[in-house]
Amino acid sequence: MTSRHIPASFFGMVLGLSGLGQAWRIAAHLWQLPALIGEGLLLLAGCVWAVLLLGYLAQAIRHFALVKAEFLHPVQGGTPALLGASTLLIVLAVLPYSLTAAWLLTIAGISWHLVFSLWHTGTLWQGGRDTLDTAPTLYLPTVAGNFTSAAALGALGHADWGWLFLGAGVFSWLALESLIIQRLWHPKTMPVAQRPLLGIQFAPPVVCAMASLLLMPGSTAPWLLMLWGYGLFQLLLGLRLGAWLGAQAFAPSYWAYTFGVAATTVSGLKLAAAGLPSAQWLAIPIFIGANLFIGYLAFRTVQMLLRGQLYGKAAR
Repeated sequence: MTSRHIPASFFGMVLGLSGLGQAWRIAAHLWQLPALIGEGLLLLAGCVWAVLLLGYLAQAIRHFALVKAEFLHPVQGGTPALLGASTLLIVLAVLPYSLTAAWLLTIAGISWHLVFSLWHTGTLWQGGRDTLDTAPTLYLPTVAGNFTSAAALGALGHADWGWLFLGAGVFSWLALESLIIQRLWHPKTMPVAQRPLLGIQFAPPVVCAMASLLLMPGSTAPWLLMLWGYGLFQLLLGLRLGAWLGAQAFAPSYWAYTFGVAATTVSGLKLAAAGLPSAQWLAIPIFIGANLFIGYLAFRTVQMLLRGQLYGKAAR
C-alpha cells in the first residue's frame, strides 16, 4: 500500500461532520445557538468531501489496481458506497443555498449508489465468502445508500420516491443484522483492527429515523421513537464495550462511529423540536456528547495529518 493511499472509508469523516453540522443547524433554531457554527461545520464537511472525492478519482486513474483491490476486498469492499452516501448528505448542506446544486448532487449520489450497490450485492449473492469476513461494512451499499437516498429525496420534497429507497434500506438492514450478530457470536472473535468498523452497526436504526423525519417532517409517530430507542440502546452497548472496541490504536476507522452518533443527535433534536418530552430531556446530553466525541476524532485526525501519519491507516 502506498503512503498516499486514500481508502474509501475516509469518506466516513464527511458523514460525521455533515451530521454534526445538521445537528447544529437544528439546535440553532431549537435553542437559539449561533447558526454560524452549523453552517461552518457543513462547509468543512463539503470541503473534506470535495478533497477526498477529487483525490479518490485521481487515485482510481493513476492506481487502478489499488482501487480495484479495495472493491474486491471481502471486508473493505463495501466502503466505496460511502462515496454516494457522503454526496447525498452534502445535498442537505447545500439545499438552502442552491436547489440546482442539490439536485445535481442527488442525481450523482443516487446513480453511484444504485450502480455500486447492485454490483456489490450481485457479487455477494454468488457466494464463495468466508463467514469470518462478515462485518458491518456490508450495511453500507444497501442500507446506508438507500437511507441517504431517501433523506435527500425527502429534503427535496419528493417523499414518494424517498419511501421506495427507505423500504429497500429497511429490509436490507433487517436481512443483514442477524448475519452480523451471528458473526459477533462466533467463537473466533473479531480482529482488533476491524473492531472500529462496529461503529457502523449502531447506525441503521437512527439513520432510518433521521431519513424518515425528512420524509415526514414534524412527525412524532411511535415507531420513530422505537427506532431512536433501539439506536440509543446500541450506543449504550458501545459504551459498555468501550475497552474491547477501543483496543485498536487511534485510526481514521474510528470515524465509523460518527454516522450513528450524528444521526442519533439529529433525530433527537428533530423529535425534541416536535415537542416530545423524552426527546427534549435526552437531546441536550446527546448533543453535548456528540460534539465532544466528533470533536475529539477531528482533533486526533488533524494531528495524524500534520504528522504525515494519516494515509494508509484505514482498518483492513
